[in-house]
Amino acid sequence: MTTESCHLHFDLASLTARDRYKLLIGTVIPRPIAFVTTVDEQGRPNAAPYSFFNCLSADPPIVAIGVENKADMSYKDTARNVRVTEQFTVNIVDDALLEAMNICAIAFPSEIDELALAGLTAVPGTHVRCPRIAEAPAALECRRYITLEVGRSREIILGEVLGVFIRAGAVDPDTKYVDQRKMDAIGRLGGHGYARTRDQFDLRTIPLAEWQKRGTSETAGTVTALAGADPQ
Repeated sequence: MTTESCHLHFDLASLTARDRYKLLIGTVIPRPIAFVTTVDEQGRPNAAPYSFFNCLSADPPIVAIGVENKADMSYKDTARNVRVTEQFTVNIVDDALLEAMNICAIAFPSEIDELALAGLTAVPGTHVRCPRIAEAPAALECRRYITLEVGRSREIILGEVLGVFIRAGAVDPDTKYVDQRKMDAIGRLGGHGYARTRDQFDLRTIPLAEWQKRGTSETAGTVTALAGADPQ
């Protein structure tokens, strides 16, 4: 660990896996939560939340979730089910869904229906066999695109989004604009921390031409001011 410019430097190659994990989940914040529903060969549902998740591409529409193996390096139900069926559904977690999501995070045996235990409503999938959660503000039905094994303990599952379901009133069907305040999504922080997304603001990206015009104007103003200054 070294200190430069008021920052502490950590060489991850010299740290334990646990310490690397703590640094990453404490700095990459807030992370969106994928409340993933899958089914096994018999059609039995499974539900579990993952915060190593994001949307990586719109064309093609690709999302990614990072799924850690169990302590004995065997696959979790989510990873195993996706391998068998090549399908999964990402349900977005809002504030009202938080308690039920936390119940589904418990390491129940494979035969347990987490959705039923959490009192959630399973809606049959349209593009996939996996159910979506009726209480979720949005759901993305996905087909496995590719699975990347990154070491012995974790794999990254890329999914192609086949269909999107958004709560009525939270999206304009014509413009496709999603009202993010009505989504009321929850983000994951480090440790046991979570964050709400209710404190929002807009910040427009400045077009290059506008920036160049602004810079030219500021330069011209500076020149004019210098020309009018008293000689020393």
